[in-house]
Amino acid sequence: MALKVFRPLTPSLRFTMLHDFSELTRDSQPEKSLLQKKNRTGGRNAHGRTTCRSRGGGHKKKLRIIEWNRRARTTAGKVIGIQYDPNRTSRLALVEYGPKDRAYMLAPEGLLVGMTVIAGMKVAAEVGNALPLRFIPQGLPLHNIELVPGRGGQMVRSAGASAICTAIDKDYALVRLPSGELRRLHADCYATVGQVGNVSHEKVSLGKAGRSRWMGRRPHTRGMVMNPVDHPMGGGQGKSKGGGGRQHPVSPWGQLAKGLKTRHRHKPSSRFIVEDRRKKRSS
Repeated sequence: MALKVFRPLTPSLRFTMLHDFSELTRDSQPEKSLLQKKNRTGGRNAHGRTTCRSRGGGHKKKLRIIEWNRRARTTAGKVIGIQYDPNRTSRLALVEYGPKDRAYMLAPEGLLVGMTVIAGMKVAAEVGNALPLRFIPQGLPLHNIELVPGRGGQMVRSAGASAICTAIDKDYALVRLPSGELRRLHADCYATVGQVGNVSHEKVSLGKAGRSRWMGRRPHTRGMVMNPVDHPMGGGQGKSKGGGGRQHPVSPWGQLAKGLKTRHRHKPSSRFIVEDRRKKRSS
């Protein structure tokens, strides 16, 4: 997937790098039966209080209903289109399993229109196929991995992401996640073979503030330039090193923003983590 680079005719175009969408299927319209209304919250919760600042506006979007659990797809389906999803970084593949039986799945790198995909216990470990971890050859890139057998894929779903199964130990598989974490998963958990497509997404540069507004992102104000009543880091005359926000960075509610471990110390699933993603520094 190539990126589109612009000539620097204006200040905003100088650093703009966008997708060229060459991988999308032309004239492929979203499947109406798989669309759902998406209500926008503007960063407010059910009580009307702002829980996520700098959110609001943006273009209207519709949710695409994606089939995360592919266990029931034991018959082969044909890919009839690669489509854009405004709600995620990856592309979607529209798969037709039969008359009036279509479903969306994440489009892995290398999946093309006309190819067939299938899920099952002992299907071929090819791009787009889903099968349990115990039947996948070690070293292949994986995505859309289940945490609990039968629950559907929950991990490794963003553009360009992939995990690797390094070993099988009885009923558990050792999986190296994109974060670097080594985790034990039940060997009956399903995973899809391949790396998530749209690999060049990380190189995209929006170029101008207006494009962020189209995506529903409003301007962000630093806490240090606020008043003390609005933020713990606010106040002071100019850039104050006392009460003007030059202490340890915190959130608007006073929680440390850097270095504080927010994961529960006795979380039950911690026993499945073999190697933490934060490697211990060698002294």
